[in-house]
Amino acid sequence: MNALSFARSASILPVVAALSACAGLPAGYAQIDGHKYKRTPIDTYSVQIIRVDSRDTTDSPTFVEPGLRKITVQGPRDGAHRLGEQRSIELQVAPCTRYYLVAEKANRLATDFAVKVDYQESIGGCNSVALK
Repeated sequence: MNALSFARSASILPVVAALSACAGLPAGYAQIDGHKYKRTPIDTYSVQIIRVDSRDTTDSPTFVEPGLRKITVQGPRDGAHRLGEQRSIELQVAPCTRYYLVAEKANRLATDFAVKVDYQESIGGCNSVALK
């Protein structure tokens, strides 16, 4: 194998891997992301998604099927605990939509928090036609 054909093979490999990963996704999938989308609210914090329905995960974003989902997150740590507390919310997930979840506190020193949708957006290239 000469250097040119090796370079072509190496450049095509990431494209093939990406396309094969997308092929396993259901039509009309959605994503749940634990990172902040809006940077300005000072009393919101990123969360770690740890469970969707009964499936444990640490992926961010996490791919889910549309419908009513029970999402469990681990919130930000506070001064007294090494790991943040866990909270669950139910979220009606729409097809081809990405949701950014955050923990919202009353102030920086508070330990209690609520899980909120920081932002939602359409996923480009997603096909929800197959669901109709």
